[in-house]
Amino acid sequence: MKKADKKTIGKLNQLDKIMGGLSSKSSAPKKSKGATFKTGEVVLLLFITMIVSLIMGSLTTYKLLPISGVKLDSALSEFIDNYEYITKNYNGKINKGELIDAALDAMLNKLDRNSMYMNDDESHNFNILLEGSYSGLGVQIYDKDNKIIVYKVYENSPADKAGLKVGDVITAFDGKSTANATSTDLANKIKDIKDKAISITYQRDGKENTVVLKKGTIKIDSVLSKTYEENGKKIGYIAIGIFASNSSEQFKEQLETLEKQNIDSLIIDLRSNSGGYLFAAENIISEFLSSKHVIYQIQKDDKVTKHYSKGKKDKKYKIYILVNGESASASEVMASALSEQYGATLIGEKTFGKGTVQEMQDLKNGDQYKLTTKNWLTSKGVWIEGTGVFPHIEIALDEKFYENPTEANDNQLQKALEQAKKES
Repeated sequence: MKKADKKTIGKLNQLDKIMGGLSSKSSAPKKSKGATFKTGEVVLLLFITMIVSLIMGSLTTYKLLPISGVKLDSALSEFIDNYEYITKNYNGKINKGELIDAALDAMLNKLDRNSMYMNDDESHNFNILLEGSYSGLGVQIYDKDNKIIVYKVYENSPADKAGLKVGDVITAFDGKSTANATSTDLANKIKDIKDKAISITYQRDGKENTVVLKKGTIKIDSVLSKTYEENGKKIGYIAIGIFASNSSEQFKEQLETLEKQNIDSLIIDLRSNSGGYLFAAENIISEFLSSKHVIYQIQKDDKVTKHYSKGKKDKKYKIYILVNGESASASEVMASALSEQYGATLIGEKTFGKGTVQEMQDLKNGDQYKLTTKNWLTSKGVWIEGTGVFPHIEIALDEKFYENPTEANDNQLQKALEQAKKES
């Protein structure tokens, strides 16, 4: 894999710090931002009711409290009593919203490693990666030596069309100096701007230039592909950085391009892919398997539901899948399904071991939380939580790759190419 490709995938994998893997969209509606503080407080308390009920597993002794006649269990009654005592008697200023946020965060942390609270910034970054597109300028920036520097410009984005390049130092935004600002400050300002034109001054080769541009829709490429020719064999290669909402469309396009070149086999790189949308992984798996195949199972309490491929036919060529310890959730769904049902060969290291499904909930203040609601099992009914999926050919990534990340030093990729040459 090329160094640039590896870096792209590495950036996409920051999602795992927030998400921890497999997710499904919640159908819960967003709350009205015009609600008064009292109404907002009641809404948040109702969220707490739901979560505490999940923690308790079953309701205990009920007590009627004067909140719209809602019956609450004794544990939640105690929480509300103490919340009211704290807010009325604390000797200092209190932000009630922050108290509720902290309570939700603490409760979610008590559940499992994949249920978690996300603040507005984390939610924003999470949604950008998971949706596969966002409204912005198409430029990524970082801080170095008190400067804001461009490290990526998306092709055909407003930034690209305006002439911004990697390495440019942003010195002013809308006429105001960025001398005391950080890349986060600038990103937040850009996020808050809607339709108006934006002025950016940047420095390149000792000269300053100013451009005016407007935000546009930026597409994030989560799928990369290429072809290798080895001993007269054509070997296709596709890397999936994350299972975003548009990843299956990108994958289908790339796969069709490879198949038009008459590939003899295919390598799918899922290394360090931390997961994403289940439907995206399901659509990609369906490119290879007919509808007679079970591809995963969902377990809710004692009920298990089998989910089948949506594909029309089985592919015939050999498939090799690269995995490692950071391949998680939807990546594990795909790796296990193609291994168990297609006969794909897994190469690399044991996967992360995430066998749960999360759903997202939106809060009135723009924050979100994700809650584990189900388990998923492999097509043959194996729960991989904490265990992972084991490769057929176990091989650790050579230290040489970390020192010099080139394809020649990527011994896992080289092993897959070697197998493809022998077996295709």
